[in-house]
Amino acid sequence: MAEPLPAPDDTASTRSAQEETARVREAVGAVARELEARGAQAGGAAQDVLEAQAMMAEDPSLEAEIDARLAQGRTAERAVFDAFASFRDTLTAMGGYLGERAADLDDVAQRVIARLRGVAAPGVPDPGHPFILVAKDLAPADTALLDLDKVLALVTTEGGPTSHTAILAREKSIVAVVGVADAVRLADGETVIVDAAKGVVTTEPTDDELAQAQNRAAARATAAAAPLTPGALADGTPVPLLANLGKPEGAAEAVALGAEGVGLFRTEFLFLSSSQAPTVEQQRAAYTELLAAFPGKKVVVRVLDAGADKPLAFLNDAHEENPALGLRGIRALRASEDILREQLTALAEADAATSADLWVMAPMVATVEETEYFTALARDYGIKTAGVMIEVPSSALLADRVLARADFASIGTNDLTQYTMAADRLLGSVASFQDPWHPAVLRLIREVGAAGRATGKPVGICGRGRRRSPAGGRPGRSGSDESVDGSHRPRRRARHPPPVLPRRRSRRGRGSPCRERRGIRKKRGAGRGHPRQHPLNKESQQ
Repeated sequence: MAEPLPAPDDTASTRSAQEETARVREAVGAVARELEARGAQAGGAAQDVLEAQAMMAEDPSLEAEIDARLAQGRTAERAVFDAFASFRDTLTAMGGYLGERAADLDDVAQRVIARLRGVAAPGVPDPGHPFILVAKDLAPADTALLDLDKVLALVTTEGGPTSHTAILAREKSIVAVVGVADAVRLADGETVIVDAAKGVVTTEPTDDELAQAQNRAAARATAAAAPLTPGALADGTPVPLLANLGKPEGAAEAVALGAEGVGLFRTEFLFLSSSQAPTVEQQRAAYTELLAAFPGKKVVVRVLDAGADKPLAFLNDAHEENPALGLRGIRALRASEDILREQLTALAEADAATSADLWVMAPMVATVEETEYFTALARDYGIKTAGVMIEVPSSALLADRVLARADFASIGTNDLTQYTMAADRLLGSVASFQDPWHPAVLRLIREVGAAGRATGKPVGICGRGRRRSPAGGRPGRSGSDESVDGSHRPRRRARHPPPVLPRRRSRRGRGSPCRERRGIRKKRGAGRGHPRQHPLNKESQQ
């Protein structure tokens, strides 16, 4: 992979400010068009990410910062470099989801500067053989178009579970472990096992470890090739496997892969891409498309969950020192009730036009009173089945009273773990506390399951905690009735074994929560901070 471009010299420009401005406008426009074209080629979530990057490139605030530096006599390259660096520092200081967008800014800056210099932007090499890619980070534009016949796994030193590298890796079913601090120190040609299910990269694996990894990969490939059947525990207890969707466009694939309905449809996509709330008509069209794909099947829709890492100016523009504990979820909707009423109107109209079994739930419900408020309002609008998400300890501890008012509940293990353990789930430094199998979290889940049985109300579970625990636990053993899978797709490409390390040398990062496919390969590296390519270990082929 090409070296990142060095910082431009901080010298006065020999061109006029007008000439440099014209050069910047041309370069920025070309980069934006290239990102949009890559997005159109990749499709899916990648298209959304790259279109957002294209908008970032042409952001008026960035343009103003660049122009101000050009007016001071700086070169186009230096003005772009400094302006983007300033914005990057701002995002990094914000941390969490927004902090992880700083890497996207870096990529745009590199592409614009490369265009100004007339050189190729840094990108992924093509060594002509399968390899494992190890890098400081990887740009969304490069991740989106990775050749999956050649890139067997991806390891980065930076990034987190919500970085666009991780998001797109999940979208493309790439074995990926991010946040491995010393990954770029791996020696060229070294054999490794990358186990993204555990978030571990193992160097110098023993023969036994290699054999175990190959056996796991073979078992996974066999399971992926097996006919799809309704979800159930080993003892035959049915646990419907429901899709976790963020856009109606994903419904067709979920149906093709055997989803038995939708356990969580996140409606934020309609709101996050707009400067104002979508109309009832726009929402109705999206919900109708979703419901029409699941005739006769259950579809659980969560009303808008904004706030925290998903701020919306038209919903809540107040500055909050700790937005995760501020106006988010149902609290934000109550403060802007017109938005909630319009969403319920659109959902009721879409329900009337289709034959799906629509269930609607509110996010971040903390009290019995909030439960009563939402369920009563939803029923007023004709929603027949109204429930809540249990994501905070208070509602879990009061689950019997909550379920006495609600028709159902869904346990969101990601936020429930975050609030129980007092650990930001987007902050890498406290990632070790993000354990949905911690006894405190399991006790709360058990309370909710018991309340569901006592009241006869359905309880679902979604998030990372819905998967099997290291100790072999299962969602059904906590009393949940169904499992919501955010990655409902068989591992058709699971022929590559996992990369794993002896535990004494294991380098732990953040694996994709849905990644159970693994790959063993040797590595071939570039300089510090750049991807290393790992040629295929012929003996490990399946």
